[in-house]
Amino acid sequence: MKRWESYFWPLVALVAVLILWRQGVIYSGTKVFPSPYDVQLGLAELIRKGLLWGYIGDSLFRVGSGYTLAIALGIPTGIILGWYPNASAAFNPVIQLMRPISPLAWIPLSIVWFGVSNFAAVFLIFMASFFPVVVATMNGVHNVPPMMRNAGINFGLSPAALFRRVIFPAALPQVLVGLRIALGISWLVVVAAEMIAVDSGLGYLIIDSRNAGKRYDLVIAGMLLIGVIGLCLDLSIRRVELLKSVRWGFRNE
Repeated sequence: MKRWESYFWPLVALVAVLILWRQGVIYSGTKVFPSPYDVQLGLAELIRKGLLWGYIGDSLFRVGSGYTLAIALGIPTGIILGWYPNASAAFNPVIQLMRPISPLAWIPLSIVWFGVSNFAAVFLIFMASFFPVVVATMNGVHNVPPMMRNAGINFGLSPAALFRRVIFPAALPQVLVGLRIALGISWLVVVAAEMIAVDSGLGYLIIDSRNAGKRYDLVIAGMLLIGVIGLCLDLSIRRVELLKSVRWGFRNE
């Protein structure tokens, strides 16, 4: 595919969706579901009132806080579990037991522990991000080929140098996959958390617009903003995967 086609065809698809959306609203005669123009007016209203950037900023702050905390604790935990087999044997069953639990199942406990506050939402995002990061890091370290480990040892590398120069670079592509998955889950969870555990952010915008006057133009606007920002976050972490130091671990798409 040529470079211009990678932009042209998505643009064509977007225009087609907008046309179908508008025509569907016209032909159905609905008074509830908004047209693209109504959504545009809703976004303009949020901007005019100075509310839009506050909603976006609150959501990004919560995701950034919970996600950063998950990385700060999850990567060292995964390294330890991947590096020391006894630690993995002891704690991996606990991780595998807790990992399938939906982050949303923690909502009642988060409200009890932290109340309706940012801490509740950040905790939920942390729980959503922590386990994917741990598992990806642990598997990345554990799956480093023994040949590479042995080569480092034969060259006289100390354990610290072996980890720094061999193990972590070899595990980094898999770690980045875990970070990308965790970021996507975090952005999904923040919307649900803001509908229940806080009173600001894009999730709150959606539920509040639905409850206060059935402003479905703002509901759809919030949904579209969530999708656009989620796409931008995913593209940003994919850019990291293209760095020269790690791109060898990914196949060309």
